[in-house]
Amino acid sequence: QVQVVESGGGLVQPGGSLRLSCVASGFSLGFYAFGWFRQAPGKEREGVSALSASDGRTFYQDSVKGRFTISRGDDKNTVYLQMNSLKPEDTAVYYCATAHNWNTQRSLDRTFYDYWGQGTQVTVSS
Repeated sequence: QVQVVESGGGLVQPGGSLRLSCVASGFSLGFYAFGWFRQAPGKEREGVSALSASDGRTFYQDSVKGRFTISRGDDKNTVYLQMNSLKPEDTAVYYCATAHNWNTQRSLDRTFYDYWGQGTQVTVSS
């Protein structure tokens, strides 16, 4: 049974940093795509960042470029999202997702992903 578990959310002041972690398990052949998504109250879930497991390519939503960094841990089923220079508009529940395949054009498309975590709250406020 595939499981995806996020951690690392919390309350941070504007300009601060947080690092989210995601661990995926339960699929012996490994995952080809990892994505971070977020959903603010009253808004649709949107893609924030994605990573191709086969070649390490990364993708970002324009609003987080230069501030957020997705990376993979030594354990190939672990990914991180380092979030710097956080803004109040980054406040949302952040979700990690994985997929058995990779598709560059759909890397930030929530409908592409197969498995999801329960989410972790990130609140940016003074």
